[in-house]
Amino acid sequence: MAKPATESITLPDFPVAIVRNLDGHLIHDDISLKELVQHTDKGLILYFYPKDDTPGCTTQATEFTEHLNVFDKLGYDIVGVSRDSVESHKKFITKYDLQIPLISDSDEKLCQYFDVIKEKNMYGKTTMGLVRSVFVFDKDGTLTHAQRNLRAKGYTERLLDTLGA
Repeated sequence: MAKPATESITLPDFPVAIVRNLDGHLIHDDISLKELVQHTDKGLILYFYPKDDTPGCTTQATEFTEHLNVFDKLGYDIVGVSRDSVESHKKFITKYDLQIPLISDSDEKLCQYFDVIKEKNMYGKTTMGLVRSVFVFDKDGTLTHAQRNLRAKGYTERLLDTLGA
């Protein structure tokens, strides 16, 4: 479950590459998350995931897509972030008919801003990897909930409970 924010993170005002599925057409452009919230009058659920088209990441993206209407009624947009390329995101969105936008953070600027790159131990080898995390911002851009190192399966339901759905 997302916990009330004890961190003080603001939405960044630098451009990020985003891929969206608009009426079956994949659109790629650059946006500022701060401007996105200002122009939509909605809150933002920003979730970071390790890699496109892997079991946990696919589960999380498809669960968010399945519950998109509920999040919309609660007043939130959802955007996923990984270090994958724009082309990888396009394939991922198309393969699973994802209706959530995905940010390509191949330079890790956004990941570093949110401090989600951490040391991980994979099969006895220490590497730096993206830690699955969620940050919830209200329509004014204030961080209200955050959770790091979460489990993908069933997380959407737990987040909806937190948000009062």
